[in-house]
Formats: sequence, structure tokens, C-alpha cells
Amino acid sequence: MARILLLLASKFIFLSILSSSGVIRCTRGENNDDHGFIQSLDRESMGLKKEKLSHFRIYWHDIVSGHNATSIRVVQPSNASATGFGIINMIDNPLTLGPSLSSKLVGRAQGFYALSSQEEVGLLMSMNFAFTEGKYNGSTITVLGRNPVFNKVREMPVIGGSGLF
Repeated sequence: MARILLLLASKFIFLSILSSSGVIRCTRGENNDDHGFIQSLDRESMGLKKEKLSHFRIYWHDIVSGHNATSIRVVQPSNASATGFGIINMIDNPLTLGPSLSSKLVGRAQGFYALSSQEEVGLLMSMNFAFTEGKYNGSTITVLGRNPVFNKVREMPVIGGSGLF
């Protein structure tokens, strides 16, 4: 029974992520079959508002050396690796409006990243973007995912947030 519930929960979470056009609901048929597993629901009848889209362009400054470093190595691996596999850094990095560190500070990226690949420089990143200015002051966006450092384009999942998110 627990395995079935776990399977249903994982299907529901996966399908919820895929569904961008509406809210979905997990259902079971009378004979415990999976027919009709997903059903669209009316957003208005549930009191849900229309989704909003926010576009941010901020600059993330990872300062790894010097007196005011914002990224500190907390785990050094026991053996040498060409990719740095095993290194873990804690971060409290500035988020600014422009590419210069002297640009207006709008928040901090706080969390950690770990070099988690033996074949390439790939990071596991877990961080909160904690905003300190304007409309989003006090709000956070939580990011958790893989960052293949040398790829020109990278996507990382936003898994949650607080305040206006």
C-alpha cells in the first residue's frame, strides 16, 4: 500500500510540474485502476489566481579569494581530481543590477555548491536568492540543481520561494 501511495505521489508531482495550463488532480477509478488518472480543474472554482511571470536580470558575484571572499571552501577532497570532484563551498554572494561589483546590490545568493562530477566541471548548487531591495525585499527564490559550468546556456530548477514567490 505504501509503495502504491509513493508511486501515486511521484506521478502527481511529476505531472504537476509538467502541467502549465491548469491545475491537475490525482484520482483513482472504482476498481483501483489508473484510468482517468488526471483531471483538469477550474482555477476560479478553487479560488486560484492567474499565474504571474517575473523576469529578473541580476548578476551573481562569486568571489573565491582575497580578504572579502564570498565563497569559502568548507570541504577539501582527500584525493586530487582534474574536475575538483568533492570540493564543497559555502556562499554568501552579492546579487547586483549590473555586471560590476560596485553596481547596486539587490540581494544575496546564500547556500552552497559542490563539485559533483568526475568527468567535467559540474556543480550541485543549492541556494536562496534573498532579495533586499524594492518590491521583492524580504522575498526569496530557492534554486537546487545541476550547473555544468562550461556550458554556455544552463538551466537550473527553481524549487520554491517565500514572500512574493
